[in-house]
Amino acid sequence: MTPEPQEAKRTDPRSFAVRAVMMLFQLVIPIAIASATILDDGKVTDLVGYFLPLVTGIILLNVFIAYLQWTKLTYTVGEADIRVESGVLSRAARSVPYERIQDVSLEQKLVPRLFGLVEVKFETGAGGKDDLALTYLSEDEGERLRELVRARREGEQVAQEEGIEAKPAEEADVLFAMGPKRVFTFGLFEFSLAVVAVIGGLAQQFDFLLPFDLWDIDYWEERIAGPGQWLSGLGPLAQFAGILFALLSLGVLGVATGLVRTALREWDFRLEKTAKGLRRRRGLLTRTDLVMPLHRVQALRIGTGFVRRRFGWHSLKVISLASDTGGANHDAVPFGQMDEIAPVVGVTGFHLPPENAEWHRAVSRYRIDKAALATMILLPATIVVAIVGSSWMWLAPAVGLVYTLAEQWWRWHHDYRALGERQLYSRHGWFSPSLAIASRVKLQSVEIAQGPIARLRGYASLHLGLAGGRLRIDGMPVEEASRWRAAICDSISRTDFSELLDAPGAPAT
Repeated sequence: MTPEPQEAKRTDPRSFAVRAVMMLFQLVIPIAIASATILDDGKVTDLVGYFLPLVTGIILLNVFIAYLQWTKLTYTVGEADIRVESGVLSRAARSVPYERIQDVSLEQKLVPRLFGLVEVKFETGAGGKDDLALTYLSEDEGERLRELVRARREGEQVAQEEGIEAKPAEEADVLFAMGPKRVFTFGLFEFSLAVVAVIGGLAQQFDFLLPFDLWDIDYWEERIAGPGQWLSGLGPLAQFAGILFALLSLGVLGVATGLVRTALREWDFRLEKTAKGLRRRRGLLTRTDLVMPLHRVQALRIGTGFVRRRFGWHSLKVISLASDTGGANHDAVPFGQMDEIAPVVGVTGFHLPPENAEWHRAVSRYRIDKAALATMILLPATIVVAIVGSSWMWLAPAVGLVYTLAEQWWRWHHDYRALGERQLYSRHGWFSPSLAIASRVKLQSVEIAQGPIARLRGYASLHLGLAGGRLRIDGMPVEEASRWRAAICDSISRTDFSELLDAPGAPAT
């Protein structure tokens, strides 16, 4: 029996108002610059007689275009795929089968959030143009559509009548949450000077609005000549105090930037366990709602930093088949203690390394070869630059050589690997240590790689394919790499993947 064709639907009527408001935001800066230019020239009559009507016409045109775009944007949830048609002058129709949709996430930016609307993203894992997005739907309709698409993807039969109501919010166990105090503490460790780069970029783009040349060195020398002479007259101690004050100012600016960025991204962070998997919600201005199915979890990454580990703070990322803003690493616990991370690890079906794990590090000849190769390149460069260059330019390759040698020695003492019965572990670094935990079953590929030097010296690299990239273990004896590959392939061959796929909440094995 041929299934009845599904009716195409439009997005929420309020979405065209959101589009219009967002278009107006894009016109604020050009309109402000044009107004300032006209007023600066003293042409008030031009501002009232020509400019304001022109701006009004542009605003009305944007509202009309937003309305046309809304009327021409439709979506159809069919039996086998979801179809989105859009375009006013040039029509485009895109269809994505359910089996290609890895997840459906909801996102609320500031303006849509004020209207109670969400953006529904259908993530295919390929990113870019291969992903679909519906802007905008009501919160209830977005949640209903997400559940319906997931059910169709899993092969379940779900009603799709026009009047069907969204499912009530399912009960969820809160695994991890961050309140304002935790977010503030997190922000103190997220030092950033990105605002300096942003201000510099804006100043360069709009320097014509300033009454002076921002990059005129002579101008600044004249401006600080008086204070500079006064400061130099106070002696070296005062000069040191001035430098210290400048560094402290940058430090305060970096901490403030880190606090703001962290609050915007992590505000009201909540990680919950639901029947569909791990549900993560976070964000102050832009609120995201993402569900990570447990059976799609490929690996875990636990990391920390040099300062934060002194206080016991770590992060947990989940490597999943679904994508999150272009990547496959999802923040499950962005800032927590190990006793908070351990239960989340357990829910995913993984476990932390046992105390009796047999850790091995890369063979010494692998590190020696890496250091020798760097020496062969950087040492001659240092000598040549010292002979033909300036008196100080040789320091650049020399410092690079010293750093490379120290890094290889350091990594030889702090990079380890271990193979368990069901998982494998790779630990890297001491300054900012990280631990990768991968399932022996869910690895997508296992490859032994050897270059000319590695074949001659008897070691290899093991490339382990993951949905979010590759996990690479270097400097393994060839015999050990072969044993690892055989053990992992044996684990995969003895697993019935139909049982894993049929159970959306099944833990990783």
